[in-house]
Amino acid sequence: MVPGALVLVIEDEPQMRRFLRAMLRGNGYQLAEAETAREGLAQAAGRNPEVILLDLGLPDADGVDVARKLRRLTRAAIIVISARGKEQDKVAALDNGADDYLTKPFGAPELLARIRVALRRAATPDDGPPIEVFTSGELRVDFVRREVLRGGEAVHLTPTEYKLLTALIRNSGRVVTHRRLLHEVWGVNSEHQTHYLRVYMAQLRHKLEADPTRPRLLTTEAGVGYRLLAP
Repeated sequence: MVPGALVLVIEDEPQMRRFLRAMLRGNGYQLAEAETAREGLAQAAGRNPEVILLDLGLPDADGVDVARKLRRLTRAAIIVISARGKEQDKVAALDNGADDYLTKPFGAPELLARIRVALRRAATPDDGPPIEVFTSGELRVDFVRREVLRGGEAVHLTPTEYKLLTALIRNSGRVVTHRRLLHEVWGVNSEHQTHYLRVYMAQLRHKLEADPTRPRLLTTEAGVGYRLLAP
């Protein structure tokens, strides 16, 4: 945890705000609150939060539009917290600037873990030095040597597998949508070729997971995308 980090909650439901207020303050975070999209955008611009918790069902604007506007205003991590659990809602929010998505109801430990991941990512700015070595569980990736190890043993990846793994590592701990992965790995004209992802994710799991049928490192967000376990 980063003591004192400022979290902006944009949520119109009083009961949920009380829950979040107690949880965040009880874990050492500073808190700013907004009940409407208009107030939330003003707080984001004026308070410079490190993390924003955004409800999609706001009274004065659609939350996906708010996520898009927030992304233009701030580099803060945007974690959507919403009762909307449909795949298209998750994809829309993630494609329009959100970094992560939690469907209500959720537990405090899971949300706190997502916030910690967001703050760790923020501690290494995009324009900072590139990561040289990434480790998570038995996985170790040395980007200087272009070497991938699992449990200390070298793993051979094809160029496409390596590119896909790299895209997931850059977003470790966050769900990455099918569309974004297809753009990064295969190009902008491959948006609808989701079978590419299924094939190559299966290959990566076969090479990197202890049990590819029950992946613990490369997990699926059904209908939305994939997530690489954060260190």
